[in-house]
Amino acid sequence: MNLSEFIVEVKQNPNQISFQQTIEIIEENYHFSPTSFTNGEQKNEENTNNGSCKIFAFAKIHGLTKEETLALFGDYYRIEVLENPEGTDHGNIRNFIKYGWEGISFKKSPLEKKINSTLFLCTN
Repeated sequence: MNLSEFIVEVKQNPNQISFQQTIEIIEENYHFSPTSFTNGEQKNEENTNNGSCKIFAFAKIHGLTKEETLALFGDYYRIEVLENPEGTDHGNIRNFIKYGWEGISFKKSPLEKKINSTLFLCTN
């Protein structure tokens, strides 16, 4: 699946998206530079929670909604967080549920598009 197909899939079938699939798409299409970031009440130091950092940066670049962004976490969101609402694990997901995009800030941009990667936008 290429990048544009993945974005369409996120929008049309968000419950079919897996965390691993998301990370693979990001790594195929972007160079990642670890950076610190804030997510609501959670402060993430550089080189910690890199998966969350990649996902939030990717979703921001592509203008994904809060719900679409949460879908990128796959079963971590759908099973481990939603089925355990009182849990304390997956702090970045839980903070994003509470604070949304208003709570996200990066020290520097963590993703840079790879030269050979292309995105074809679909309009429906």
